[in-house]
Parts: sequence; C-alpha cells; structure tokens
Amino acid sequence: QKLSMPVFISPAGVHALCDEQNGECASARACGRVGAMFGLSQHATRSIEQVADATQGKTNLWYQSYILKDREMTLRLVKRAANAGYKGIFLTVDSVRFGFREADARNGWNALPEPHRLVNYDDEVSRISPGTKKAWLAPEASGVDKTKIYSGEEDAWDQNTEQLFEQNPTWEDVKWLKEEACKDIPLVVKGIMTAEDATEAVNAGVDGVMVSNHGGRGLDGALAAIDALPEVVEAVGGKVPILLDGGIRRGTDVLKALALGATAVGIGKPIFFALAVGGEEAVVDLLSMLQRETEAAMAICGCEKVADVRRSLVTRRPNGGSRAGKYVRSKL
Repeated sequence: QKLSMPVFISPAGVHALCDEQNGECASARACGRVGAMFGLSQHATRSIEQVADATQGKTNLWYQSYILKDREMTLRLVKRAANAGYKGIFLTVDSVRFGFREADARNGWNALPEPHRLVNYDDEVSRISPGTKKAWLAPEASGVDKTKIYSGEEDAWDQNTEQLFEQNPTWEDVKWLKEEACKDIPLVVKGIMTAEDATEAVNAGVDGVMVSNHGGRGLDGALAAIDALPEVVEAVGGKVPILLDGGIRRGTDVLKALALGATAVGIGKPIFFALAVGGEEAVVDLLSMLQRETEAAMAICGCEKVADVRRSLVTRRPNGGSRAGKYVRSKL
C-alpha cells in the first residue's frame, strides 16, 4: 500500500471528546486529503461504517481490533471493517489489562460522558434480534457483563471496558484471527516491544508488526518504543514491515525512526490536540507540517527518498546519556 508520507494516524479511541460534531470522521477525512493512512480504534465514537461513508473511498482506512472474550463479536467487528472497505487490521496485543489511569480516577472520570458512546459495541447490540438480545447481554452468554461498558462502576473509565478483553490470549489466537477474518487483508500486530515477541508474531503469520508501548499509558517503566525498535528490526530481519508509534512529535522524530528501521510511524496524542484546536482543518495542518519537517530533515541529511535513510544517521550516547564516554553511531 502506497502512502504520501511515512506518517499515519494510529488507532486511538474517542476522538469526539475533542471534536464532538465529527469525531473520527474529521480525522479520517484529513488523512484522505493528505494521502495518509487512518487507523480507526475499536473504541471509536463513530462507527466502522460511518467513517467509511464519511471518507467516500478517499482515505486508506485500517481498523484496530482486540481479542475479546466474545470471539464471535471479535470476528464480526473485523469482518464489518473488511466489508466496509478497510485495507488492513491492527490487532492490539498489549492490553489484556489497561494501565491504571490515576489522573482519570483523581478527576472522577469513570465513565464516557454523554452523549458519547463506543458505537461499534452499540452497533453489535442493535444487530441482534430482540428475542436474543437480553440473553446476549447477560454475563452468562460470554462471561462478560456488556452493560457495564458505560456504568462508571470502576475508578477510571477504561476499566469499564477492559473486562471485555480476553486476558489469556496466545499466539494461537493471532493465527485464528488471521485464518478466520484476515485472509485477504493484512494483519499487523500492535504492541510489540521485544525481539522474542516480534519473532513469535512473524511465526504466527502476521503481515507486519508495530512497535508500541500504548502511548506510555500501559506499564510504568516500559521502554520508549524508539528504544525497543532496533532489536525488533534485527529479529524480524526484513520479513515483514515494521511500524512504530509513541513519542513522534516532529519530523526529526520520524527520520530517527526510519533510520532505525521503521517502515512508517504513527501519531496519536498530537491528533487530539489538533482536533481540539481546529477540527479537520487543524489535523490537515498537523499532517502537512510533519511532512514538511520530515522532508526538510531528510534533505539536510542528504536523503532524497526514504530508501536513502540509513541507521548511521542516528548517534546515541552510551551509558544512558552520561557525559562520560564517546558518542557512538547507532547500530543493530
């Protein structure tokens, strides 16, 4: 799949918190206008089909999935995306539990505020016949009380939805999803931070891996994605593309990631900032700015095209940034 630049919007939920009128539709349309890829979160405030309709085939759309305890719902959501014209699937594997959101708990944000909804789940409920809906919503149906999604029973709002997720997934589940729903579209596993997991992902038949620490919101003390990238690149050995998200703020960040072996990079938090400031137009401005910055950084480093970017462009201090010791150029 061809992109206008090696930058895309990573899947991140609830865009309508920053653009109440348009939500993810605004972000997706902005991607189409600049030729970037857009990742739609399973926890979006606009549905799979609404975003597809809003972009009218002008945006390269990908859908992000979790392995749910309800495996049939997992498959239905992914198949809905494929049927709506999405070009690939991100499978997030780093969130069998969400990191505890202490700021949310302190601020009393324990439920998604009205009128916002996690509409992809709501659509699943609406597609069930009235005669079976009550049984499907009951915990006995899948071990999950789906009515708790909006309950506010937990201290932080994400904890209301994490009970939907399979908490004991294996690489066999990745193979299962690829075989059952992703034979004809690429499946990229998101949340890889070690060489061992990268190797397991490739062996499971994925079409790409995404180095990500979930925006630093999962596990305190985890490596930055950029620090985990070199060992993942070495382990994968060019078998599949490698994406990265987390910490990308400037074009020079994009260049560093490319130099260390990433095929492309995703952005998350900056999109929310742009949406809050100016909606779709601000997201277009943000993506255009990153493209200009990346092009300028490449030119200054003597790179005419992305294929010219080499890891020797990145120099790192040894000993955790200590002033002692020589600078060393990065290597795998």
